[in-house]
Amino acid sequence: MAQASANMPFRETFSCLWCGRPWAPRSPTDLEGWAQLCPDCLGKAGDNAFLRARLRAAIAERAAAAAPGSTAPTVEPPTGTRRAADPDAEMRAYYAARAPEFDDWYLRRGRYSHGPIHDAAWQAELDHAGRWLDGLPWRGQIVELAAGTGWWSPLLAERGELSAYDVNEAPLDLARERLVAHGLRAHLHVRDAWAEPDRAVDGLFAGFWLSHVRRGRLDEFLRLARRWLKPGGTFAAIDSLPDAQSGAADRVAPEGDRAIRRLGDGREFTIVKVFYRPDELHAALLRSGFTEVEVATTGRFFLLVRAVAHGPGPGTP
Repeated sequence: MAQASANMPFRETFSCLWCGRPWAPRSPTDLEGWAQLCPDCLGKAGDNAFLRARLRAAIAERAAAAAPGSTAPTVEPPTGTRRAADPDAEMRAYYAARAPEFDDWYLRRGRYSHGPIHDAAWQAELDHAGRWLDGLPWRGQIVELAAGTGWWSPLLAERGELSAYDVNEAPLDLARERLVAHGLRAHLHVRDAWAEPDRAVDGLFAGFWLSHVRRGRLDEFLRLARRWLKPGGTFAAIDSLPDAQSGAADRVAPEGDRAIRRLGDGREFTIVKVFYRPDELHAALLRSGFTEVEVATTGRFFLLVRAVAHGPGPGTP
């Protein structure tokens, strides 16, 4: 994911994007209102990549507002309303905060249960997706981007040397515990899904990440995915179909390519959520240097995407 945007209007009141604490800055010069972080979380910025990015962007935005000829800072509504100044930053904060309850979504627990009929259909399609992923020709070095809590990581770690990356540390801690419970090892590191590849690998997987790529950047991301792979390498993705029973029972229906996501404690975040059609993904993969493209669905809930890297990656000499 890209670094936090510098376009961060000042908020007079907000809930901290990291810990959820309500806060009201004393004046428009306070960094808290620009970063939408409480003082305690701002104080932890030296130890956390997301908090550092928010702090840098807040300093830049405050300086720009104070420059000669600038207008007074724009005051945004509190966090949790339908307008979001920086959906990518809120998305990072959302998935960091959601880490402890993320598996509830996979397991249909609590707010994510929709009754025995829908939950049984979900479980059957989730099992289908897992068998499909396990049937792909994984080998050698494998990279998993936006790995989150590592639901799919043990399967990949059994098939090759896995490097699992996520922009947040909190979900990776849970992924590490999952791998240990399976007696498996992997390289787990904080890394932005948009970071340039540092090597060419045999396989690349992204679970529920393509739907967080804005429409105007899909080709850009898929070209980056191609640069990760050796010729003949496998790219695979599992993602969401727009079924009302896929999310929490108290979900807010998406509007356009944005969705409001609510945590169990009531905090709300606005995130990017694009439900790409199979034909859109198929065409974009072909444009981005892939061949043998297959895009299928499990029925109601999941997209299954597979492609093979064709020749040198785009921009490779």
